[in-house]
Amino acid sequence: MSHTPVGGAGLRTPHQDLHSEPGALRGEHPGRSRNPAVKVADLAWLEFEKPDLDRAEVFARDFGFQIAARTERQLWLRGTFAGSPCMVIRRGQASRFIGPAFHAAERADLDRLARATGSDVRDIDVPGGGRAVVLLDPSGFPVRVVHCAEHLPALPEQQPLILNTGTEHRRTNTAQRPPREPSRIQRLGHVVLETRVFTRALDWYLDTLGMIVSDFLFLDGQRERGPTMAFIRCDQGSTPVDHHTLALHLGPGTGYVHSAYQVTDLDAIAAGGEYLAERGYRRSWGIGRHIQGSQLFDYWRDPDRFMLEHFADGDLFSCDLEPGWAPMSASGLAQWGPPVTRDFLGADPSPAKLRDVMRALRGDNELDPARLLGLMKAMSS
Repeated sequence: MSHTPVGGAGLRTPHQDLHSEPGALRGEHPGRSRNPAVKVADLAWLEFEKPDLDRAEVFARDFGFQIAARTERQLWLRGTFAGSPCMVIRRGQASRFIGPAFHAAERADLDRLARATGSDVRDIDVPGGGRAVVLLDPSGFPVRVVHCAEHLPALPEQQPLILNTGTEHRRTNTAQRPPREPSRIQRLGHVVLETRVFTRALDWYLDTLGMIVSDFLFLDGQRERGPTMAFIRCDQGSTPVDHHTLALHLGPGTGYVHSAYQVTDLDAIAAGGEYLAERGYRRSWGIGRHIQGSQLFDYWRDPDRFMLEHFADGDLFSCDLEPGWAPMSASGLAQWGPPVTRDFLGADPSPAKLRDVMRALRGDNELDPARLLGLMKAMSS
């Protein structure tokens, strides 16, 4: 992999604050590729399989999705913003995550990517039609890079509340009553994946899809071995984009961790959370504000135990910012909010998790006893 450094010595960045280090040390991963095959524009949608589409649709509406299309075999979910759907759920024998789809910046990028990877461009079944290149990342996830023939029109928004702040009184003779209703999803923001081959997966996304790193996390006392988590954004040049569209972290398993969906504001998060709680869904962690990415967050489990996040007010970075570096720790996950839960961290032992650990320690991957002990320490610190 060919890398190119960014920034310069002494450059002050937004990372130099709470739980942050000064920046990369000499010889550390620069967080971007010099000659990527293409540069994807954004995350398009996520693909799942579930046996019960009716139950999936009930949760989707309660969480705040709109229905873009529904057939006997598949359910397409969307937000209020114009563009592509956020998620497709296909009928399958078991509940499982399939993989992500990313938007090509332009149709010609599909041809360039196909040539670079020895793949082909094929039609895909998406509302309005489209074309895609289907790849396999080093973790084994199918990754689609798509170009849609049509875009979904915008839907009515959940309006932000008018706030009085200090001496600025924008609301008078009117009470504040956020409605108790689902948080209306605007768009898909990011997905987080666990992998045993962190460095190989990271380099693949940088080299193949042209993504760039916003923040690296490393294990205490093991920085010289390289990072164990990366928050990765798309590269749209001087146009600011989400702090992370994809996050990868080293772990004993290979799979989906959570996905995040933007809503209007803090009141939409909180009132939507009350709505979910009243209907018997289980909060995993929240409400709080993250450090890396700065999002206001609230995490929930769906009936199949997949974790989904409502978020608002996330950071936007252009291509000019170099990666931040920080130690991985449970306390470093939030600026404020309730203590992080064992459910969110995936720290509750189970036979499946123990099997993952044993399989990882015996396999050809990046997890060894020192790494495993470092991860366990970080999640309790």
